[in-house]
Order: sequence, then structure tokens, then C-alpha cells
Amino acid sequence: MSAGKRALMLFVPLIAFAIGGGFYVPQSGMEGYRSGSELPLASLPSLPSWAHDGLPDFASFRDTTEKKAAFFSFLYPRIVLANSRILIERDYLDSLAGKSTLSEDEQQWLAAQADRLRVEAEPGSDEQFSLLRKRLDVIPPSLILAQAANESAWGTSRFATKGYNLFGQWCFSKGCGLVPRGRVEGASHEVAKFSSPYRSVRAYIQNLNRHPTYQALRDIRLKDRRDDDPLSGVEMAQGLLGYSERGEDYVKEIRSMIHYNNLSFYDNDFRDVISDLTPDRLQELASASPETVLLPGQKAPNPGPAEG
Repeated sequence: MSAGKRALMLFVPLIAFAIGGGFYVPQSGMEGYRSGSELPLASLPSLPSWAHDGLPDFASFRDTTEKKAAFFSFLYPRIVLANSRILIERDYLDSLAGKSTLSEDEQQWLAAQADRLRVEAEPGSDEQFSLLRKRLDVIPPSLILAQAANESAWGTSRFATKGYNLFGQWCFSKGCGLVPRGRVEGASHEVAKFSSPYRSVRAYIQNLNRHPTYQALRDIRLKDRRDDDPLSGVEMAQGLLGYSERGEDYVKEIRSMIHYNNLSFYDNDFRDVISDLTPDRLQELASASPETVLLPGQKAPNPGPAEG
């Protein structure tokens, strides 16, 4: 389905919002899990084939409102897919926490998650499970959509079109990505390349879930979880003070984008989507095909064709 047709399936009130260029992302040690790859898990279905698709040509849109609608309706299913797969991992983590003894495979999975999410605690301890549960969690769609639009110039930046990097994430080994044209002399960072926009989304979520810079964001999310409050992109944006050199001004800009483009609509829709957290429902969401069934107001059918 073309980006134009996909955009017509969804109309959300949109207000034009001028955005700036790329922003500094404090990033280190990305190489090991830069692709946002998932750890092997029997309960995690194969990715649907559309998760490997590239980026539409958003620069071809001449109408700003149509381009925004196309951008959001392309990205939102990938956000639902990534978040639902995280919820399956989270459910598996909870099942391990309830066991008195763990098998060797279960211990290895737990250790790999601790390494991926940078959790340092006694293996199998209550502290390890508590820290993992705090980090293995979803990000509200409104926050992802706003940052992706901001950092990628609505999917038209060089890093988005050449490397499927929608969030300006850095990497630090030679050849791992694209060299910024304005990189200062002596710097070695590159802007990471991904195999698909979906992988960029997954790696971005992982970045917020594990990097010490975003501890405040995770604290806000944990408080909402404990108070049984809905997760809010506007609220969690306060935890992005370190995402850009612009600090509080950047946070205000992201919040303005959420408000002006009515992106809390997607938070509300996602809340409805995951109101049923049964294993069967999560399996449907985590392997849904075609991607359009994950747009707002749709119901995910049984899994369609998938690729490993």
C-alpha cells in the first residue's frame, strides 16, 4: 500500500509545526545491540514481513497535513509492534520471577537481558528482577512519534533516507553508520544505520530503557505504573533533558509537537489496544499482518505471513 493511500485511512487533527535540525544524542556502547535485535524467546513470534520494509518517500508529499498523516500512519504500526513484543518479553520476565528455580536456558536469557539493559545485580535476585522490570517496558507512542518527526525532519533527513535512522542515534565504531557532514575534527562518532525503520524504533526504545541519561524518564514511567496511571508521552518527555544540548527547550519542543499534532490520540489508542494482555492477544499484535490492522480503530487478525 502506498504512503498516500495509507495516509487516507487515518486522519488526525494536525497543526503545522516548524522543527529544527538534528540534535545531539549522548550515546555510548551501542555497538553490541545497535540493531535493536531481540533475544531468542520461544513465546516471541517471527516478525511480520512488513517490519523489514524501508521508508516511504515522504519528500514527495507537497501537502504538509498529508505528509504528517502519512508519517504517523506509517510509524504507528511499527510502534505497536515493538511495544507489544516488549510486553511479551516482560510477561516472560514475570513468569521467571515467580519460579523457585530456573533452568539453564532461563538463566541464560535472564543474564542476556541484564547485559542488554545494563542491569548489574545478583543473578536471579529480587533486585535483578525489579531493575529489569523497570527497564523492560514500553514507550508511549506520542513520544516516539514526536521525536521521530523532530529528529528525522518527518522522514526526509539524510540519516532517515540513507540509514533508516529516525532518532539521530549515534554509534562509535568505524563504518557502523553515516558520518555527519558537520562532525568536528577529532570526533569519531557516526549516525547509526539500521536495516529497517522498525529496527530504528526498537533500538530507540532500548536506548531510553537502558541509558543512564534517561533514568528520570524511567522513574516517571515507574511512578505511573505504581499509581496505576496511564503512561503519557507529554509527562515522560521531561526525562529527555539529556537527549539534546538544548535541554529544557528541546523538552518544550517535543511537548509542543505532541500537543499541536494531537499525538496523545495514539497513546489513548494504544492503551485500548493493550487493555487485553492475554497471551493470545499479544501474539496477534506481535505478528499482525498486514500492518494496516495496527492502525487506530482496527482489530488485529490472526497472524499472517512472517519472516524470521
